Amino acid sequence: MKQTTSPSTRRPITLIGCVVLLLLLSYEAYSQKKLFRVYTDSTALVEDANNVVSEFTNEVDNISPVFKSKPGAVLNTKPFLIFYSPKSNQVNLPIWDQVIPAQKQFFFELGGSQENGKEIFGLFFNGFFLPHEMGHALQKAADKRESNLYQNEYFANTVAILYWRKENRSVELRKCYEYAKKMVKQLPNPVPDGEDPIKYFNEHYAELGADPYKYGYYQFAQFTKIYEDKTLKSFDEFIREYLSK
Repeated sequence: MKQTTSPSTRRPITLIGCVVLLLLLSYEAYSQKKLFRVYTDSTALVEDANNVVSEFTNEVDNISPVFKSKPGAVLNTKPFLIFYSPKSNQVNLPIWDQVIPAQKQFFFELGGSQENGKEIFGLFFNGFFLPHEMGHALQKAADKRESNLYQNEYFANTVAILYWRKENRSVELRKCYEYAKKMVKQLPNPVPDGEDPIKYFNEHYAELGADPYKYGYYQFAQFTKIYEDKTLKSFDEFIREYLSK
């Protein structure tokens, strides 16, 4: 005998399905908002950053176990904005409300408005540069450094771009790229005529690092060059090759 289901019996199943779908869509929308934005809640910033740090560490260790000590992320707004501390094995994060006025003005100038300036900060310093700093953490864990300071930064920027591509954050990377191209055009090239840019960076690293306009030129120029590089491998291939050397 064929069984039939009354509308009253079917309705809860339909409602449950709708609720589950809405929850999944809400979670996806929420997850896409993590990082690459300006935070007002420092707890949320640190939590989201530590999730990425953990995921990055696990993905590298799945390729080849190298992290004997797990890195972490902490709130610590300094003039460097975001940086990796080898001694504490932590990525130090900035939050917009604690950034000094002179640096905020730097972003406003580059963005052409306060709104765009804040977006640049969020995209890069509460987003893109997190796995960049994890690239430096990887160098420490593997006890492998590049031949010079310029190449160390180039390595970290490459790691960051490949990581975010693997994590399907191409929309955010594209925004970073568009801003980076504009900023490189705006920022004066700090390299004197006739000087080799890589050699100059290595010999004047401290001076460049103290000036966001000069150091920013180098970082954003590296970003655009790496982003446009059609020969780049996948994150897994790049890491596997790096750790096998």
